[in-house]
Amino acid sequence: MNLKKTGSLAALILLCGIGNQVLAHGVDGDTQTFLSGNEGVAFGPFLYIGAKHMITGYDHLLFLVGVIFFLYRPKEVLLYVSFFTIGHSLTLLLGVMADISINSYLIDAIIALSIVYKGFDNLGGFKRFFGTQPNTKAAVLIFGLFHGFGLASKLQEFKFDKEGLFTNLIGFNIGVEIGQFIALAFVLIIISLWRRYPSFIKFSTLTNTMLMAAGFLLLGYQLTGYFTS
Repeated sequence: MNLKKTGSLAALILLCGIGNQVLAHGVDGDTQTFLSGNEGVAFGPFLYIGAKHMITGYDHLLFLVGVIFFLYRPKEVLLYVSFFTIGHSLTLLLGVMADISINSYLIDAIIALSIVYKGFDNLGGFKRFFGTQPNTKAAVLIFGLFHGFGLASKLQEFKFDKEGLFTNLIGFNIGVEIGQFIALAFVLIIISLWRRYPSFIKFSTLTNTMLMAAGFLLLGYQLTGYFTS
């Protein structure tokens, strides 16, 4: 199987994953039962739930794929991922601890827009159409804040016990970072291998266009949910 076919297969698997998980978003029946019935400190289970949530959180991963797509040096990857991590960690803790309630459809719509933004940015859209380039690091940090509120909104849907809440949230957040590391390691391996072939630049336009399309698809889904709920 050549690289072109491999890339197409990966895209197909990604879209199928989005279709199958668009309602679940990493919160299956067992997880819902645990969160709703948990009492006291449960660091390990929350760590596991956080990792699973990130690995199955297609919207967060699509954004991160866009962020690292044209980053060639490990130092740059670490820097940008750190900005994203700082952003979503702050608002995850703040959102749940301070009980800041944000409509989950609206926050997920903003997360979908972050995917569109990064695909558009990777295609050089801002320079081409607006003659300027936004600060990429600032954008990643700001969108990271919204992604954190998205994670917080999912947790707030479950009225779990407040005892040991901060410890459990730390476990959840560490789990999110573990899941993020695993997912990004897999993506980086694929992208690094792909960069060895001339097709990488040729199909980068198609890939980022598909990234934008996925973002618009998720945006439409979330807005539909907001206006019909």
